[in-house]
Amino acid sequence: MTLQRIFFVVTIVLFGAIGVGALVKRQKKEVQPEALGQPLTKTSQGQVKVFEGEPIEVDLKKLNNSKNVLPASSTLAASQTLTSQKTKTSVAAASTDLLPDVDRIELLFQKNSPLPICETIRYKARVPWKFGKPAWLVDYATHYNTPVDFIVRSINGRPDYTTRTINDGQEFTVLRNDKEFYFLLVIDLPRCKMWFYYVDPEEQERYLLKTYRVGLGRLDAERSSGSLTPLGQYKLGSRVAVFKPKMMGMHKNKRVELMRVFGTRWIPFESEVEGCTERAKGYGMHGTPYGEEQGVLVRNDESIGRYESDGCIRLSSQDIEELFAVISTRESYVLIVNDFMQAKLPFKEK
Repeated sequence: MTLQRIFFVVTIVLFGAIGVGALVKRQKKEVQPEALGQPLTKTSQGQVKVFEGEPIEVDLKKLNNSKNVLPASSTLAASQTLTSQKTKTSVAAASTDLLPDVDRIELLFQKNSPLPICETIRYKARVPWKFGKPAWLVDYATHYNTPVDFIVRSINGRPDYTTRTINDGQEFTVLRNDKEFYFLLVIDLPRCKMWFYYVDPEEQERYLLKTYRVGLGRLDAERSSGSLTPLGQYKLGSRVAVFKPKMMGMHKNKRVELMRVFGTRWIPFESEVEGCTERAKGYGMHGTPYGEEQGVLVRNDESIGRYESDGCIRLSSQDIEELFAVISTRESYVLIVNDFMQAKLPFKEK
């Protein structure tokens, strides 16, 4: 074979190999977009499948909670998550930014309040409804069905419920007796938060007064709520109490100083209304337990935002006294839910 013929054969073989390589590469490029374009489908086991190959394991619970949002359907079955040290102080959801967080409580107590459930009156020691006897602040409280602490705070212009002096002609605010309304507390169990509304059925409106942080019952996977605090709507009772140092009472068959257990205020659950996972008896709202330093009782609000109670709702000392000053003489309800965003609230928000 001549050198020219050998060169011709090698050239043909070389170009053939290049052609075959280009064809294979082109086929790969055509297959790749088609493969990536296949939709992802979920199996009944919560897996994700691509084509007909082996399923790819995906932790959908982790995926759903990638923004730290606790699903409403969990009913705190995320007890294991909540009990971890990282979430001990409350389950902070990314959706918290979307939740209302306000403090308009001072509108209740201010003179000439813009709130339609309030009215401002002028104090007179002699009033016709007292039948010739001087009227004290407690008499005004009874007549207007308004907590005396409410009136005292309005007079003092600050959260001071102990200084109770007033002069003839001095103005203060009371809750209206001629208007139908009630108070509603909505508690988000996973978030340890509470929203305080007044509800006006006549106007078909609700108005958010304030958002609070609360402490709740210890986690318990055997309870339907996942906590010693139940779910559902309850009516609050009128057998409220104010506790002071050295006031004694029975708790768990032991005689105790009540402030060490209930703080300064107690508001009981009275009856079940709807969707309740436990009976109302024994549950209530109260302050955080007081501690002791050098023989003196001191406030201790460290359990707020945690799950440490026997099932009752705890508020800081300042917050429970404020709440008590508003709702203790009026019809009030508490609605405890797993997700505020899913709660069925009455009427439209004003």
